[in-house]
Amino acid sequence: MDNIQTVLRFFMNQKSTIGYSFMALMTVGGERVFTLVSFQCPCNHDQNFAYGLTFLLGPAAVLLVLGLLFTSRLWRLYTGCCLNPMKLCPRGNCLGHLRVLMSIFCGACVAPVMWLSVALLNGTFYECAVSGLDDNLVVDLFCKNKTLACREELARVPCDRSKLSTDERMELLLMFRAQSQILGWCVIITAVVGGLLGTCYKNCRSKVSFLQLTFWKRYMEKEKERFDTLAVEYATKLADRNLQSFFENKEPAPFPFPNHSAWEEISAYYTFTQSEQCYSTLQRYVERTDRDFPENKSVLDVEYGERDALRNN
Repeated sequence: MDNIQTVLRFFMNQKSTIGYSFMALMTVGGERVFTLVSFQCPCNHDQNFAYGLTFLLGPAAVLLVLGLLFTSRLWRLYTGCCLNPMKLCPRGNCLGHLRVLMSIFCGACVAPVMWLSVALLNGTFYECAVSGLDDNLVVDLFCKNKTLACREELARVPCDRSKLSTDERMELLLMFRAQSQILGWCVIITAVVGGLLGTCYKNCRSKVSFLQLTFWKRYMEKEKERFDTLAVEYATKLADRNLQSFFENKEPAPFPFPNHSAWEEISAYYTFTQSEQCYSTLQRYVERTDRDFPENKSVLDVEYGERDALRNN
């Protein structure tokens, strides 16, 4: 049993690494499926560039949008900001909002960068795109010291329909692939160095020590885990209470529940300050000395009471 717990603890501690590894495998598999199943270079000057660039950048753009769409941190930051723009700058900390937004964007860029790296290292999409360029500088670079037919047949090089000799065609293909792989490694190196510098800067500017930062991360994980569990439990109790009141045709039993302002306060994005020993907006709220504890009223009574008070003001 102890060995099983040790293994489970190891996987839990390495879940980010495992997740990124799984994402990399999915990216490689997806790129191979796109290449073998759906990608067919048209091999003409008018369409090669647009077609190859679409397959190279299109999936990356889709992965970026999906990464942002499924990031709960983004929606926690922006939900309700049209009605209350001050949510974007809690306590006047607009710079903190920009840092969080940058962190969210960088996290969403992991999958697109993986796609670009794999696609460029493979080289198929790049070969099709570059062979369709009509720029004289590019054509002169590829067809230097070659026959005149190279200019006319350059767009057909990725296919087997080129009239060039086999050696000349293979030389161009190897040139295309070498350039694509160089760009792929440049993307990988840039991403790795950028991630390293960003992590170093973030840790250097941290307001807490390494161990306290580790504790903070663990606390946030456990708080989210327990919140999800208790939210299901309380939602179930509230649903049972309401259904019981409806079917039995009687007054609902008292059910203490946080009011709207409490939900708004704990939903705000948390920024650490050294003046208070809090690790989340939830802890900051529950430790307030001026908290408003409503009487045991129904949820609708509390909500309607708040709305009436706002109207009277």
